Amino acid sequence: MRAEVVVAIVAGATVGSALAAVLVFALLGQIVRHRPSSVVVRSLVTRLRAPGRVVVPLVALDASAASAGLPGIAETVVVHVAGALLVAAVAWLVVRTTYVFDDLLLARYPLDAPDNLRARRVHTQVQVLRRVTVAVVSFLAVGVVLLGIPNVRAAGIGLLASAGLVGVVGGIAARPTASNLVAGIQIAISQPIRVDDVVVVDGHWGRVEEIALTYVVVRVWDLRRLVVPVSYFVSQPFENWTRSTADILGWVHLEVDYAAPVDEIRTAFHDILSASPDWDGKVATLQVTGLGTETMQLRALMSSPDSSRSWNLQCEVRERLVAYLQDRCPWALPRLRTEPAVVRDRSGAPGHISEERPAGASGSSGHGDGSA
Repeated sequence: MRAEVVVAIVAGATVGSALAAVLVFALLGQIVRHRPSSVVVRSLVTRLRAPGRVVVPLVALDASAASAGLPGIAETVVVHVAGALLVAAVAWLVVRTTYVFDDLLLARYPLDAPDNLRARRVHTQVQVLRRVTVAVVSFLAVGVVLLGIPNVRAAGIGLLASAGLVGVVGGIAARPTASNLVAGIQIAISQPIRVDDVVVVDGHWGRVEEIALTYVVVRVWDLRRLVVPVSYFVSQPFENWTRSTADILGWVHLEVDYAAPVDEIRTAFHDILSASPDWDGKVATLQVTGLGTETMQLRALMSSPDSSRSWNLQCEVRERLVAYLQDRCPWALPRLRTEPAVVRDRSGAPGHISEERPAGASGSSGHGDGSA
């Protein structure tokens, strides 16, 4: 068979399979878009469309080049190149398949549910394990491609003798990265933190947005992103407000005068909570928790279903209690008292009220004859 014919057969098989893959995935996309389908079908079509369009023509190229008998060195080059590309495309397909599991879990365990503890646990495990799978598949794919090249394979065998020393040096250099990888796997198993957990890291309040193999992204309340090494969460103390449940207690401190009507303020506090959608109806307590020289301290304790709503509830209670005091009993607000000093004579009987005078001033003393 002539070389031109062989090349035309290989090219025709490759181009034809590529067009067939594009048409099939386009048709599946239209079906999924216009007809109700399950999450599995929709995710498979969406996630595997791009790698599928690459894998199918590469399979056709590899098979046709191996069976058609290309002339001379062309067969070796085409087979090796097609094989390397096919390995990379299959690795890409496997990586995209892991995202299908993410879609299934997101549909079954939504993170926006009121009680999303189980969802956060599952999403954390899948997210970390997916990244481990991607790293392993990528490493294996690179190894297979390199071993498929004869010269590289021969050089690799020759380097085995010095692999021990290179491994020691590489291990020392990559120790921080390796410790973060181990910590990432440990977090996936023990789960001190989970996706969407509310944490306080070095004084920064935020939610865990992403858990990667080597770092964790915390979305701070002002929408900044705090990137923390994974090893931090297995070696340093931090606060996790949603470790077991999402509900949380909030409090408001008020400084009021000793004449403040505590019972009336307590009734107003309960009325505020009853009208607020951020209160879960579990805890509502107002107590006197401190006494100072001029004021007493009231602590209003309340519960909310999550930390965000707890913050909103605390601000609302604080504002409305201050407004209540200003409107109903302004005398209950903190104030500074001053009283005149009563002078007593030597027998202990109260005398007149003393008045401060500038040095050298003169005037009636109250017991004199009234002369200046």
